[in-house]
Amino acid sequence: MSVPDLRIKVILALAVTPSFATAATEPVELDAVVVSATRLRGVADVDVPASVATVQLSPSGNQTETEITEVLAGLPGVTALDRQNFAQDTQLSIRGFGARSTFGVRGLRLYSDGVPASMPDGQGQLSHFNVMGASRLQVMRGPFSALYGNSSGGVVQMWSRSGRDGDPSRLRATWGSYDSRSLGAQALGTAGPLDYNLAVSRLQTDGYRGHSAARRDSANARLGFDVGESRDLSLVLNYVDIPEAQDPLGLAPADWRADPRQATAVAEQFNTRKTVRQYQGGLVFEQRIGNANTLRVMGYAGNRQVEQFLAIPAATQANPLHSGGDIDLDSDYRGADLRWSWLGELAGRSAEITVGANVDEQAQHRLGFTNFVGSVLGVRGVLRRDENNTVSNSDQFAQAWWQFAPRWSVLAGVRYSSVDFRSRDRYIVGANPDDSGSRHYSDTTPVAGLAFRASEPLRLYVSMGRGFETPTFNEMSYRADGGAGLAFDLKPSVSDNYEFGAKWRGAADLAIDAALFRADTGDELAVARNTGGRSSYRNVGNARRQGFEFTAAMPLPRGLRAELAYTWLDARFRSAYLICVSPGCTVPNVTVPAGARIPGLPRHMGQLVLGYSPGPWSGSLEVTGMSGLVANDVGSVTSPGFMLLNAELGRNFGFSSGTLRVFARGENLLDRKYVGSVIVNEGNSRFFESGLDRSGTIGAQWQWRGAGG
Repeated sequence: MSVPDLRIKVILALAVTPSFATAATEPVELDAVVVSATRLRGVADVDVPASVATVQLSPSGNQTETEITEVLAGLPGVTALDRQNFAQDTQLSIRGFGARSTFGVRGLRLYSDGVPASMPDGQGQLSHFNVMGASRLQVMRGPFSALYGNSSGGVVQMWSRSGRDGDPSRLRATWGSYDSRSLGAQALGTAGPLDYNLAVSRLQTDGYRGHSAARRDSANARLGFDVGESRDLSLVLNYVDIPEAQDPLGLAPADWRADPRQATAVAEQFNTRKTVRQYQGGLVFEQRIGNANTLRVMGYAGNRQVEQFLAIPAATQANPLHSGGDIDLDSDYRGADLRWSWLGELAGRSAEITVGANVDEQAQHRLGFTNFVGSVLGVRGVLRRDENNTVSNSDQFAQAWWQFAPRWSVLAGVRYSSVDFRSRDRYIVGANPDDSGSRHYSDTTPVAGLAFRASEPLRLYVSMGRGFETPTFNEMSYRADGGAGLAFDLKPSVSDNYEFGAKWRGAADLAIDAALFRADTGDELAVARNTGGRSSYRNVGNARRQGFEFTAAMPLPRGLRAELAYTWLDARFRSAYLICVSPGCTVPNVTVPAGARIPGLPRHMGQLVLGYSPGPWSGSLEVTGMSGLVANDVGSVTSPGFMLLNAELGRNFGFSSGTLRVFARGENLLDRKYVGSVIVNEGNSRFFESGLDRSGTIGAQWQWRGAGG
């Protein structure tokens, strides 16, 4: 066992002793009744056989409110790795699902105000989640995630509340290390029959590493319309613009040890970078019919444009089947969801039933160009790829909850998913053939769980279900053999999920949750090779993810409050397979033995937070730790584990016209050198992405009441 791993275990052992009784500052496991990730309206999350965490967001926090990793930190089973690279987005996994993603989010379902933030194929992005305007975030883990359809190894939902008369509006600004600065504004309130929650923010940074500067503009609007006492109508609008995020690429272990802040030389040479712009809108209508029935209709549409320059040598692109080092994607997407829910009694006991259907479609125009003109690198060259790709799905689902005895309840559901991929090749030149094609996937995913109220504060539950995950279009885009066209030979992964858990809700806001889980997957998708920012995938047989989660929260004497979160995860391939490990390899020639760890996942992860809020002050100390991340399937490289100390402090100053809040936060106060994330199976062995050294942020917020406040 390494020294960092030992330190993590010692801290976590101390944290569960009586002298370190647990609790929370920001992320806490709370009961959500109105809008639950379980889609139940009349049942608190504590009474359902599923793992659901809710983070209540407050304008009195001491962080930038620009990064989703600030919100996800400390949640059990959730690994949200900040890569210090805005060209690649947050690396997110839940109970080991999604870890293979080299950029974006895969294997998980994302929603913003009930509108999908994941494409029909399961590919999603966190960059357009606007933290400034959000009121809470919910994360579902375990078998019941399957009720959200394809690629639902876990579900992340962000919600912004409706505005009310007299709600406060605010301006918030921060400045931090490496010239990182943010400016945001939020306006809430009502105007006649309209209620509104409007939020805009800008984040700009020079970057911790070389060649990592970026700017991100984000806006989110939730508008509610008064259409009657029994009806709700809301419009959700979202926008994000990342005009040019530089990509420093990964570092080889030796280069990271020499200088963790450097960029890879070819990143400067090719000016590797990414540009993103996304518009999205959704309309949600609910009609309550009497006291028992509710009809909900949701429709949405959006457009996402991405251009990315990769560090692929000109000589490599000389192959007539190569699609170039400049990727240009233009995606239109749309969808609709219809569901009916009933809340009442069945055989004299409480029951709730939901039945629904949804359709989604994505139409993507994919272009590829060389990334050079003559001897000039990092510029758009000649056309090398031109495709029209579409993916569509149609799903039907049903779920029912029934308290069939005073202390027993059951929740069961089933979903049928049908996903179709189609590609029309428009670049048929010389030796480059017509690579058009299509692929159909479908599966039925049942889930069921049983909950027992052992006593007033204690719930026990068991659940099981089946998960279904197709490859995404990005995973299909590059064949493992280096040939042209899409990898239509990829099969879907199917998982059998099991969970046993306990929830305790005691006096004085004491909350404890624990869960044991296992997921056995067949036809596991894994990275076959990863070179020049371009990944190809293959099915590699069976895999298992199993582990234990524990969270506890409670107040301590003298106004202190504490929170503990710990996750143990054992994720392994159960079948041996072959893989490429060197640049240019197209025929796998190195064996990954059965029992090898799935890369990109820590075995141990934990956080302990002690918070204090006397009067207008608020502050906290955080200890967070993570064991090493295996960087490749063969397990030859593992990042070192780490333990970090963070602290924050803030104070409110009241005035007749509003409230001024000033705050400061320090990260990695002991100045530990650590790897924040790894690029799985990077073909040039540039696996490591550096975490921040000692850094700080200061900020101020002005908040005032609207009319009627």
